[in-house]
Amino acid sequence: MIAENEMPYLTRSVELAKEALQAGDEPFGSLLVSAQGKVLQEERNRIASGDSTRHPEIALAYWAVENLTPAERAAATVYTSGEHCPMCAAAHGWVGLGRIVYVSSSKQLGQWLSAMEVAPPPVKALPIQEIVPGLEVDGPVPEFAETMESLHRRYHQQPAASR
Repeated sequence: MIAENEMPYLTRSVELAKEALQAGDEPFGSLLVSAQGKVLQEERNRIASGDSTRHPEIALAYWAVENLTPAERAAATVYTSGEHCPMCAAAHGWVGLGRIVYVSSSKQLGQWLSAMEVAPPPVKALPIQEIVPGLEVDGPVPEFAETMESLHRRYHQQPAASR
């Protein structure tokens, strides 16, 4: 269940997705928040460099290992504009991060991409819980669906040379 006091974190994840889009990256943004509600780290997608693994959730997992104790990692929450892909979900699970709250689901993204006739990604989208059983996960958040669909549409309507 997503509490009202969590909405600013989700809003920020969408802002980071917008920043990613403005930089030529796919629109994804994430932040890591401590159990006390302090934003510890923010990241956005950085795949425009040609490295398709530069997802924000991976960067947060690396940062968490370098800067937090296992107990702090387990108590932290990742707020993200899109449900973790299998690669990111696995990293999240391996480093022992806590709860995930996502704005839009992999299923929604798949539907949006299909409607735009965009080829599916090279890795099958799976729900986070299939990768990390028992992890507390909340989402999607309907209030942001239209915004996220619009960001993905803008990204995929750009000429390939621009991305």
